[in-house]
Amino acid sequence: AADNEDPISDQEKVQIAADFILHSPPGEFNEVFNDVRVLLSNDSLLRDGASFAFAQYNKDQLTPVKIEGSELFGLITDHNDLGNGRFADPRSKQSFKYDHLRKEASEYQPWSPDASVEDLRSAIETEVTNYALNHYKHGVPAVYVKDTDEGKMIVACIEDHQFQPRNYWNGRWRSEWSILLGGDTAEVTGVLKVQVHYYEEGNVQLVSSKEVKDSISVTDPVEAGKMLVLVMEDSESEYQTAITENYQTMSETTFKALRRQLPVTRTKIDWNKIVSYSIGRELRSQ
Repeated sequence: AADNEDPISDQEKVQIAADFILHSPPGEFNEVFNDVRVLLSNDSLLRDGASFAFAQYNKDQLTPVKIEGSELFGLITDHNDLGNGRFADPRSKQSFKYDHLRKEASEYQPWSPDASVEDLRSAIETEVTNYALNHYKHGVPAVYVKDTDEGKMIVACIEDHQFQPRNYWNGRWRSEWSILLGGDTAEVTGVLKVQVHYYEEGNVQLVSSKEVKDSISVTDPVEAGKMLVLVMEDSESEYQTAITENYQTMSETTFKALRRQLPVTRTKIDWNKIVSYSIGRELRSQ
């Protein structure tokens, strides 16, 4: 700090470190964590003060986790957080301890889902799983039940990601569909999120989201699952198409407006001459 400024307190350092971690681009948690570690230069302070950020980041990102005894991955989310570092996996009817730094599950225990809505949850899970596996190359679906102030809610989540650090980009898709139960018809709210980071000779991020509202009949569990998937497919396809079209428009208009059509000399560069000039300089230097 400058002579006329108060030094940053440990609490402020931890808050800054936590903010960096919570805003880590998808697939780059380890890199950000290691940089923050160097900046803070106090492992015990980082561990004790910012550990909540590790957990919140993994839950916000819908982080996939390998589940023992299950062919499909599970997810780490706010919806299946049992507290004390444990999470539920309704598909395999297990709970487990999760290490937010190693990103590993352990200490498995039998776990029973909410019996009052399990038929509906299970039917939705079946349909959402089929949809996710057919539409997302590395998609991880999961369906949970939780209690809210407004009543019981079923939440269907899908996560998919593509990490390409060798090509300097990483990206993640997240969608969460909440079905609020309270009669024959349920309110459906979908939140769709796309986050992409491109960092070859620069640093560009796309962070986009969209909210969708609809309703479905839940009198028949199987039909409810099918109706929900129809809503999901229409909304997610429309959103993805809109993002693609927006990128095309930006490429043709916005990005062109940000750069000169010609150099300051107002003449086009003859790249062949530049190559010959470069070769000439190399020969003269020899």
